[in-house]
Amino acid sequence: MAARSALLNVMIRAADKAGRVLRRDYGEVANLQVSRKGPADFVSAADLRAEKILREELSRARPDYALLMEESGASGDPAAERRWIVDPLDGTNNFLHGLPHFSISIGLEERGELIAGVVLDPVKDELFYAEKGRGAFLNDRRIRVSARDRPEDALVAVGIPFARGSGQDTILAELDAVRGTFGAVRRWGTASLDLAYVAAGRFDGYWQRGLSSWDTAAGIVLVREAGGIVSEIGGRPIRHDSPSILAANQALHGVLNRLLRGAAPKSA
Repeated sequence: MAARSALLNVMIRAADKAGRVLRRDYGEVANLQVSRKGPADFVSAADLRAEKILREELSRARPDYALLMEESGASGDPAAERRWIVDPLDGTNNFLHGLPHFSISIGLEERGELIAGVVLDPVKDELFYAEKGRGAFLNDRRIRVSARDRPEDALVAVGIPFARGSGQDTILAELDAVRGTFGAVRRWGTASLDLAYVAAGRFDGYWQRGLSSWDTAAGIVLVREAGGIVSEIGGRPIRHDSPSILAANQALHGVLNRLLRGAAPKSA
């Protein structure tokens, strides 16, 4: 078993406790699909229940850390050196429609630098975790990004916003450019798991625009510790307020970046 630091154990315990609740709530979604109202209100409540558990567990273990959570926003001392960045239910629309592909994501930031990440898929019982300088793991097995270096053999993922918006033309242009060179493209709808899958070598690359820091904080650490590269589309260093994210193995990051920049030069 891989050695875990005290910090990772705090993060994993919190994710596991919230994950048990999400698993139970997910089991109820199928029963609500046949109702006229549908499960939307139930899923919103499940999201809030999971966030409450995560807040309580993380704050009890490290009361001096600040928090940034998807539903309740920022809290704690804004001058704190360390901050939890949490998405209690990433892949809400998958959850809403009874698709078993969603996660809990917990990132840890120290003085502006991401230093640890945990992504839990509670349905598949897959726990991805990483800490700066200690490598990335899936259920205690060391993981690495893929070694594929031929785009035609590669499988990459893309994130597309659920609702139509002003960025649709850019996304479609990027998708056409990538599909013309890479072997296959998938859209699975859960950013934290897309990044975790890059870290585990299941996807060779992933890109998306318009995300928030809680979508990506944990996954960024996973990809880096698994030997991959994470940047903005265009190659700039990734930041919390970055307008885009591009993650891939070292062989394909540059190829994918050039295609995306060529497809949408004004937004790169």
